[in-house]
Amino acid sequence: MFELKIITKFAAAHQLKIEESKKCENLHGHNWKIEVCVSGEELDHAGLLMDFGVLKKYVAKVIEELDHKFLNEISIFGDKKPPSSENIAFYIATRLQSMVNLPGVSISRVSAWESDDACATYIL
Repeated sequence: MFELKIITKFAAAHQLKIEESKKCENLHGHNWKIEVCVSGEELDHAGLLMDFGVLKKYVAKVIEELDHKFLNEISIFGDKKPPSSENIAFYIATRLQSMVNLPGVSISRVSAWESDDACATYIL
């Protein structure tokens, strides 16, 4: 199995309703670090699983939807799916999976780091 990883960043604000942490209910922002992993068994004729440049373009398109936004106001999030690190990782992973159109290549996991020591990972 081969796995590629790229890392990107974006800045955005959100509010969460967490009874244990009232400070998260206040509007606050993060400089998110996003790790995207792509996996597959076979390499192409050039010895690549997937071109990093193509993957980076897909990731940039998804990140553009989130960057410098108040995430609670984006239609993909809301009361039923609040913009937690978990839901951000899920959204990015599933959105990217719909874009990657190579046989045998899939998004394997996405991690959304909201700080240097806290992240959530969605594994497909």
